[in-house]
Amino acid sequence: MSFAAKKDELKDKVILITGAGGGLGRAAAKACAAHGATTILLGKTIPKLEQTYDDIIAADGPEPAIYPIDFNGATEEDYQQLAEIVEKEFGRLDGLLHNAAELGTPGPVANIESSSWAKTFNVNLHAPFILTRVLLPLMRKTGDASIIFTTDSVARQGKAYWGSYGISKVAAEGLAHTLAEEYETGGHIRVNILSPGPIQSPLRKKAYAGENPENLPTAQILEKFWLYLFSSASKGVTNKLFQGSDSL
Repeated sequence: MSFAAKKDELKDKVILITGAGGGLGRAAAKACAAHGATTILLGKTIPKLEQTYDDIIAADGPEPAIYPIDFNGATEEDYQQLAEIVEKEFGRLDGLLHNAAELGTPGPVANIESSSWAKTFNVNLHAPFILTRVLLPLMRKTGDASIIFTTDSVARQGKAYWGSYGISKVAAEGLAHTLAEEYETGGHIRVNILSPGPIQSPLRKKAYAGENPENLPTAQILEKFWLYLFSSASKGVTNKLFQGSDSL
């Protein structure tokens, strides 16, 4: 397969991106906007979201929407309110990128504190579950909606000392596969998983503090996956795992 995104590949699409204030989330938002999408930027730090907003505007992209939310403390009512606002402002949702992540404190399971475990699962698993559930009615309206879960190689098999982060990613992949199978027959919503691999990002820097990020590729290598999976070119493609090193 050979995919090359057109300038207007995502024109008129509405795409919600979590963790859009920096790292991969900012790169994804800018890439989608550069190809015509109206992006909804979710994150907990307003100045970072504003920087992503400014970057998109400076590049003459469609004006994005900013929605600050802290997944660690968000309630059911907060998520429902978000869905209601998206419906009021946009009427539908064409794409959802689950990108926000909490590393927690890597180490032996015996040393994981309950508070750290809860925070990691709130961000990495509970938020994608509730957010997807409340937004599904808006995604059904499009007839061609796409959900992308961002994962990690530690989800392939439980690895020692990756703690709640690794375990939560295993569970999040299970959620993605379950959703994909549940919506496979109708073909209106597709669900896929993207594993970036070693790449420059704030989370990678935190996890591998002694690593030189200059030796790693930038998020630009992932743009082709975001554009492909959110475009009509991937219609019918679901329940697949894509890795950053794959050709497309």
